[in-house]
Amino acid sequence: MKLTSALLQRLGIALIAGVLCLLVMLSMPFKTAVAAEAALIEAVRVEGTQRIEPATVLSYINIQTGDRFEPEALNRALKMLFATGLFADVALYQEGRDLVIVVVENPIINEIRFEGNEKLKTDNLMSEIRLRPRTVVTRTKVQADVERLQELYRLSGRFSASIDPKIIKLDQNRVNLVFEISEGPATRISRIVFLGNQRFDDGDLQRVINSREDRWWRIWSGADKYDPDRMAYDRELLRKFYLEHGYADFQVESAIAELSPDRRHFYVTFTMTEGRRYKVGKIEVVSNIPELDAAGLRKVVTFEKDSWYKASEIENTINALTDELGNRQYAFVDVVPTVERHRETGLIDILFTVNEGRKVFIENINISGNARTMDEVIRREMTLVEGDPFNVAKLRRSEQNIRNLAFFEAAEIKTTRGSAPDKTDIDIHVEEKSTGELSLGGGFSTLDGPLGEFRVRERNFLGKGQDLTFATTLAARRSQLDFSFTEPYFLNRDISAGIDLFHIVRDYQDESSYDSRRTGGGLRMGYPLSRNLRHDISYRLDKTEIENVPAVASLFIRNQEGSWVTSALNHRLTYDTTDSRLEPTEGVLLRLENEVAGLGGDANYLRTRAGGTFYYPIRDKWVLSLLGEAGYIFSLKGDDLRINERFYIGGSTLRGFEEAGIGPRDTATDDALGGNQFARGSVELEFPSGLPEDLGVRLRAFSDFGFLTEVDESGPTVFDSDALRVSVGLGVSWRSPLGPVRLDFSVPVMKEDEDIEEFFRFSFGTRF
Repeated sequence: MKLTSALLQRLGIALIAGVLCLLVMLSMPFKTAVAAEAALIEAVRVEGTQRIEPATVLSYINIQTGDRFEPEALNRALKMLFATGLFADVALYQEGRDLVIVVVENPIINEIRFEGNEKLKTDNLMSEIRLRPRTVVTRTKVQADVERLQELYRLSGRFSASIDPKIIKLDQNRVNLVFEISEGPATRISRIVFLGNQRFDDGDLQRVINSREDRWWRIWSGADKYDPDRMAYDRELLRKFYLEHGYADFQVESAIAELSPDRRHFYVTFTMTEGRRYKVGKIEVVSNIPELDAAGLRKVVTFEKDSWYKASEIENTINALTDELGNRQYAFVDVVPTVERHRETGLIDILFTVNEGRKVFIENINISGNARTMDEVIRREMTLVEGDPFNVAKLRRSEQNIRNLAFFEAAEIKTTRGSAPDKTDIDIHVEEKSTGELSLGGGFSTLDGPLGEFRVRERNFLGKGQDLTFATTLAARRSQLDFSFTEPYFLNRDISAGIDLFHIVRDYQDESSYDSRRTGGGLRMGYPLSRNLRHDISYRLDKTEIENVPAVASLFIRNQEGSWVTSALNHRLTYDTTDSRLEPTEGVLLRLENEVAGLGGDANYLRTRAGGTFYYPIRDKWVLSLLGEAGYIFSLKGDDLRINERFYIGGSTLRGFEEAGIGPRDTATDDALGGNQFARGSVELEFPSGLPEDLGVRLRAFSDFGFLTEVDESGPTVFDSDALRVSVGLGVSWRSPLGPVRLDFSVPVMKEDEDIEEFFRFSFGTRF
């Protein structure tokens, strides 16, 4: 009985469940049909647009009338609309059988302004950002531009600069974007520390690198501002410095810049390992070219055994060997240096192996980046042309030649594969810079008094590499007008040619009681005879006037009053091995000059001058210079020479004596008459002042000596002596932010009674 009751109960539950399932199944077709009918989109409406047409909004999505309301399709449409960057907000929803798209447009920029910027110009800031007027503004774009501006300020050394963007709403969904800038002070380097240096102290190494510690006198320098790129360059400068002094194992372990909490100062630390100093041991040159005997190549090596190792001499020797082998008709060579260090003995053995290089010819030379400079100007600096055998040493020299033009911010040469395995292309990329100069200048000297200068110069005229200069100088005792034009490659050859025009008015009343006026011009041409030897030829035609001669002047000068024409041909040989034309510290500079007048005109003479200067660094920053010069002039027709044709010594040419302070003189009027022959010399030692080097203050001790003699005029009042004059003195020079300042104090120790002394000599000048 119990079993039957339980069975009936189970059958009842199953029956009820079956009925319910049947009812659900019967109702499903009806509900599915209704749902399918409701999922079809009958219309798509766009709301909220102001500037953008609804049709434009619809073009961004892939939904049309008749499509179904599928969640995946709606999500894709939402993302596509946001991705356009045109909308600040987008919403999609179903209203009956319509799909409604509600958008909030991003505003359009009406104007962009910068406020608070003084150190960086608005044009520079505008060029850095991406946003522009009449473009859509978004928070992401604004923040990206803020980061760009902050990076620009960091590169200028202002790490504490803050930039706050403000959006000012206008009508028609337009806005003004204002960047409020607080530039803050420049973040400077408070301290530079070197760790691990034993051979050189911190002061020596600070003079090697470009970065400088913050000091009050560096207000115009900028070297005390932190710059990551400059620090990377400093590491390379330290490496080269130590390698030049024989420390082949030197390494900069780290260069760390720590920013102070107030973001106003950096603390820079260079950690290094010096290693030991090496001398040169064995030097060998071997050849892997069968017919080439390397025995004669040893003399080409630019350094000797037991000298201190210098990395630069390795490169110099490679270039010298390559040039020598090129002269021997070996076009395809590869000189490989092998350096073997012996740490226990402190010697480095150097082996140069001459291998036969792969025969590769230059197919094309491609130049890019020169929007203004003509291709020809760059090509003529190349020591290689299309069809030449490829040579690495000549390629490096060509790259340096292009950089020496000073027309480009950067110049880079790369090689690429040519049309065949034995051909290569050379790609030259340059970045041009401004080559025009407009300068105003002022200064003072004991010779000319206060002076002012105006100069306009274009060093790359019309992109042809030509030099065009116009300058005028006004001084208390001199006025001068100059025009010059130089073609560096005359007739497409390594010959410089130029023209000069000038007008010079000079007051010689203090020295010789007259004024001089010269007007004329000249032609010149110069060309190299070798790497260090140059020959220059020039022709000059000018009219000279001697005027304003007072009645109390010397009779010999009153007889010179008047005007005459000079037609003169000049040639000069110059041998220069100095390491710098502006501030030489090593090398020799020799000059020989002859000028002959008489090719027409009124003047007839032959003038010869010869001299030289030898520079020798006796220790770091201590430079000894020895100067010697002599000159002689004589008339070709036996006539008396005119007063402006003679030599004058004194002032800067013989310190301790005034300009024209020694030599023949009319003792009755104290007027200098000049001399026909002279000789002079100088011994000078320039050394550090003890002040920080970047202040630019240098000291010197010197002794000048010389004589000036022989004058055409004679009489009881004419003094002429060939006695030697000698002076000793001290001087100081300062590369001030406003221009070079030079002061000399000198005392004559050997002189004649008729000489005019000058104890102080001062000059100052600047351009801006």
